[in-house]
Amino acid sequence: MLDTFRKISWVKDAVKEFKRFPKAAREEIEGALTLAAQGEKAEIAKPMKGMGTGVFEIALKYSTDAYRTIYAVKIDEKIWVLHAFKKKSKTGIKTPKKDIDLVKSRIKILKGITK
Repeated sequence: MLDTFRKISWVKDAVKEFKRFPKAAREEIEGALTLAAQGEKAEIAKPMKGMGTGVFEIALKYSTDAYRTIYAVKIDEKIWVLHAFKKKSKTGIKTPKKDIDLVKSRIKILKGITK
């Protein structure tokens, strides 16, 4: 299994936000990312609708809050963590449009850089 392990790379702003998550939430999300790096998918990860194939959202309920981490597996040989945020909306489970737009923008930039 170690020979199929892919490197996990972070967009700078995503790691900055991620470090603000509670330690236990970070550890659970890191476990899900490690599974992705091994070619598997954690139960708390789901494909993001409208993003095409290979983009996943880790959705974690922790205490009274909701934390999201979005990663892509098809940009290059790495797992790219594109965005991490504490979900503030109380109006449902849907990912806010501003966050979706940010992820799309980061994917476009990374695809341009990794060509």
